Amino acid sequence: MLKDNERIDYLIKEGYEIIQNDDVFSFSTDALLLGYLTEVRKNDRIMDLCSGNGVIPLLLAAKCNQDIEGIEIQSQLVDMARRSFERNDLEERLTMHLMDLNNVYDTFKPSQYTLVTCNPPYFKTNQLNQHQKEAHKIARHEVKCNLADCVKSARHLLKEGGRLVLVHRAERLMDVLNEMRNAKIEPKKLSFIYSKVNKTAQTIVVEGRKGGKQGLEIRKPFYIYNEDGTYSDEMKGIYYG
Repeated sequence: MLKDNERIDYLIKEGYEIIQNDDVFSFSTDALLLGYLTEVRKNDRIMDLCSGNGVIPLLLAAKCNQDIEGIEIQSQLVDMARRSFERNDLEERLTMHLMDLNNVYDTFKPSQYTLVTCNPPYFKTNQLNQHQKEAHKIARHEVKCNLADCVKSARHLLKEGGRLVLVHRAERLMDVLNEMRNAKIEPKKLSFIYSKVNKTAQTIVVEGRKGGKQGLEIRKPFYIYNEDGTYSDEMKGIYYG
């Protein structure tokens, strides 16, 4: 089942295996945080945008029994995701769409989903020192889609009252909040992720509600490491349960 340069990694808490390949960008801690901080409700219909190798559908599959879909533009990542789903006997529940995010308007009817997740490219195209590998560049930089594309796509997919949960760099907090409000997805919950106590926030996870009322809940801070460099109890919980 494995192809050149691929390996099997383990989502220990979920009990799943996932196919990874560093040549096309493996998932990071941010994906695990997004999966952890996403609440899945009993009747949610779920779509994951910028789905990569399918890590978010796998993480969410362990939280629920319903079907989950993903959208990814890179064919190699879609192929890896589909084989990971098969490896975990989840191919009947998890579906990956190979497509440009900007084609959701022609492919999907509006207002069909209650939960959309997204781990988008973080860096603008004018960012210095872009990665030389094309696959990494697409995953990390706004080459094929930007933040506004992601949020607008989510708006199209979501029912009124549906939720978008998005992870991003802390330095782009205002961009995320502005794009959500521009799309009439009201930011409702915000988590700041820190490497350690007394460090500045490096990551944010924001939950917004389509058509929601104003009022933003700031969740308690999340620390990845203890002062001695070991994982915090919360981070151990994400990895190991």
